[in-house]
Amino acid sequence: MRRKEFKVNETHEQDVISLLHEMSYGFLATKNDNIYPGILPINYVYFNGAIYFHGSRIGEKMKTIKQYPTVSFAVAKEYSQIPSYMNDPFYACPATVFFKSVIAYGKAVIVDDLEEKCDVLNALMQKLQPEGGYEPISLADKGYAGQVKATAIVRIEINLLNAKFKFGQNWKQEKLDNVSKQLSERGQQLDYETTQLMQRYCPHAQPNEDLTQR
Repeated sequence: MRRKEFKVNETHEQDVISLLHEMSYGFLATKNDNIYPGILPINYVYFNGAIYFHGSRIGEKMKTIKQYPTVSFAVAKEYSQIPSYMNDPFYACPATVFFKSVIAYGKAVIVDDLEEKCDVLNALMQKLQPEGGYEPISLADKGYAGQVKATAIVRIEINLLNAKFKFGQNWKQEKLDNVSKQLSERGQQLDYETTQLMQRYCPHAQPNEDLTQR
């Protein structure tokens, strides 16, 4: 059962969008004719309110999307691991991990418009290679024109967006402060950022409402 205190409210909608921009890989879930549901790690870009990914025009992925366009897509980022002894000197039960996750539900649409394909590929390059070092992708460039036509671009039109951020929102302030202090002293990667997010998402700072985008 999803704990309501970890759901993200509309106050932090931009944090959800920022996570979608930040992450490079997500997991695409699809229906299919096999015994097991389909799931595939894909490189993506969040652009103009939709999730885009590219690939070959032929293959099992494109065949599945054409037959079953209703999909789910998930991204997640792990922050600090919280060892049990930060809260209890004897038992393992309090061990946990703080994280952000987003799940999008929508429809996968194969993009045919060549200008849109160029825009998406440029957005993907800007995300993965922000330092530049290449000519912008354009149909006017003969070196790109054929490649753009041969590349498949899929747009996931989002009908529903759910987010779960876990940073101790179900803890009392004293417990938050105690673990935050220990994280600061430990000083591992992302520990400082975790302490800031623990305070940011404290349940006393916001109402408990679901974040959904329809």
